[in-house]
Amino acid sequence: MVNGRVLVAGSARGALMRLHAPISFWGGVNPVSGCVADPRHPDFGRAVAGTVLVVPSTVGSSSSSAVMLELLRNGTAPAALVMGEADAILALGVVVARELGYDGIPVVEADALELASIGEGTPVRVGPDGTIAA
Repeated sequence: MVNGRVLVAGSARGALMRLHAPISFWGGVNPVSGCVADPRHPDFGRAVAGTVLVVPSTVGSSSSSAVMLELLRNGTAPAALVMGEADAILALGVVVARELGYDGIPVVEADALELASIGEGTPVRVGPDGTIAA
């Protein structure tokens, strides 16, 4: 079990998906398909929808919050977002989505080294207290 810091509270379950490089959601994730859309990204083409998505860090864009909002609106968002480094802009998209009446997702900051013990594709649960357990 990994204890993370809650950025946006919530509970979720899904298969753990680890991105292998930082990403900008603006241009990096297609909000309609829910797939990594940047052809230069090592995870190009992989679907994030329904996963517990582990992002080592983000490449800033203030528009990333809009992409997260669209992912949530379209039902193509991850079930939970776990970031190695907190990104307030990305978390803001989840907060705005909830304010607009869409289902939100938990957003947690957790140490990447601690998460390394959980294998890719492993079903995990994110608790409202920020715990991530296989």
